[in-house]
Amino acid sequence: MLRAGTWVLLAAVSGAAQAAPERAFERDSYAQIRASHAGRPLVVHLWGMTCGPCLVELPQWGALLRKRPQLPLVLIQVDASAPAARTQRLAAAGLARAENWSAASEFDEFLRASIDPLWPGDMPRTLLISPSGEVKTIRGAAKPAEVEQWLDGAGR
Repeated sequence: MLRAGTWVLLAAVSGAAQAAPERAFERDSYAQIRASHAGRPLVVHLWGMTCGPCLVELPQWGALLRKRPQLPLVLIQVDASAPAARTQRLAAAGLARAENWSAASEFDEFLRASIDPLWPGDMPRTLLISPSGEVKTIRGAAKPAEVEQWLDGAGR
């Protein structure tokens, strides 16, 4: 029994060590994200813990990340939620090692405008950003095949 407990503890510590640090999303964060991925294709997914379709979609992003470990995926969680619940949800979806950001404060019109001045706040929302900086927006749940097609074609 003690050995089983030790293995569970080691697995938990090992998994935590592999998790990417979550970053606080603030007004200049989107510009930082774009700059750090400039010249390469980038997938930015906006989601929320209070968004049912977002929660259903998260495991699909995890599956795509497992299929394409080098997937340039940035997740931005835009509604208020407990950090532990968010971390658990991302881990369960296979997204603990993805680049994760969460709103540092209430996600207001200023934060939305920092991403897209015309975005009314609907979720989920996915931004496919080409190496040249051109943005294709997917409103609602993104189809993994559509994202893969973009990555294989226009995203390069």
